[in-house]
Amino acid sequence: MTVITLSTLGLLVLFLGASLWIWLALYSVGIGSLFIFRDLPIDKLIPQVTYKIAITPELMALTLFILMAEILFRTRMSESLFKGLSPWAALMPGRLLHVTVLGCTLFAAVSGSSAATTAVVGRITSTELLNRGYDRDLVIGSLAGAGTFGLLIPPSGIMIIYGVLAEESILKLFIAGVIPGLVLAMSFMAYLGIRAVMNPALVARDVDPAMSWGQRLRSLIDIAPVILLVLFVMGSMYGGFATPSEAAAVGCLGAVIVSALQKTLTPRSLAAAFLGAARTMSMIGLIITGAVFLSVALGFLGVPDAIAKAIARLDLSPFMLILLLIVFYAVLGMVLEGNSAIIMTLPITLPLVLAAGFDKIWFGVFLVVVVEMAQITPPVGFNLFVIQGLTGDRVGRIAYAALPFFLLMAGLCVLIVIFPEIVLYLPESIQLRG
Repeated sequence: MTVITLSTLGLLVLFLGASLWIWLALYSVGIGSLFIFRDLPIDKLIPQVTYKIAITPELMALTLFILMAEILFRTRMSESLFKGLSPWAALMPGRLLHVTVLGCTLFAAVSGSSAATTAVVGRITSTELLNRGYDRDLVIGSLAGAGTFGLLIPPSGIMIIYGVLAEESILKLFIAGVIPGLVLAMSFMAYLGIRAVMNPALVARDVDPAMSWGQRLRSLIDIAPVILLVLFVMGSMYGGFATPSEAAAVGCLGAVIVSALQKTLTPRSLAAAFLGAARTMSMIGLIITGAVFLSVALGFLGVPDAIAKAIARLDLSPFMLILLLIVFYAVLGMVLEGNSAIIMTLPITLPLVLAAGFDKIWFGVFLVVVVEMAQITPPVGFNLFVIQGLTGDRVGRIAYAALPFFLLMAGLCVLIVIFPEIVLYLPESIQLRG
């Protein structure tokens, strides 16, 4: 069994090291391993596994949420968020630095994408805050950290992928991410406020005229489209009126309406959104089907069981196992994109975690937080490159500026290990449909 395990993992490292497409590497390792070590009808197994995954309704939901994010990406949502949130953020220590965190929190609740959240919110906040004289490291660091909220705050594309692979309720995963997402957002804002109080020079003295409470209340009109989308999409799911696929369809319609109201809806922008969604979903779909096929192949080969027994012999405590996984995924995130890292490793790590007594929904949220950390870890942290395109800063400087927020995410991982109720309270207390 050791020979089979090492050979399979060696093939995977070899193919990925050769810069083979991830989905092709996954299929190749599965096919090669079964061909060498097992006499199975691979030509029949591949279409069976692929078809089973391709027809899952969760992938339809993922496709529609991606389309919604693509449509919103082409609107003037960034300007609206800045105008609507600035009057309120200016009342807090740290002033407009909080616009980034609040804007990312709101947009994440309708996009499900880390890259889209970072790009849309950062498009105007990074320019405005830097021009006003706010500390550069705090501006780009908070954007790097808060931009990852698109992975944790529902609707989350990566949670849908995890739910498909782990055969877990998408709705329960969505609602499990609400409290951790809000805790992380509040910790970011607390950090920014503390830094501003300790060193007021980090925060610009904005020259905006004083606003009345009436003007502040009227500014909420600018963020009304986002709030309404959140209520329609997430409220319909949590209220038991819609499944994720149905809610995603409503979200797409809402995104089209918002785009029309902001006069950004054109045949060209709509075609670009459909094309972008098709490209993204094609890539993700191939990776998912390849990962599921590899998972099936590994099951026939007994690799997960062998690895589980090997780790069991180390006699690690549950806490040490989780600590090991944090380090493992943080290192893996340096060389692999987050979706790919989860898809490739879940067949091995999920059985280990379940055997240690952890909940499947809890582990899904834990994984998402760890992948968030990987999004701002060089050399391939995707959010770093998005921010580089917005600000022109070197990736190394952006990663350094994001370090405090990386540590806050790591702190959240420890917190949900010690207090798993942070993740599990809402899923266990609310009856959900779908």
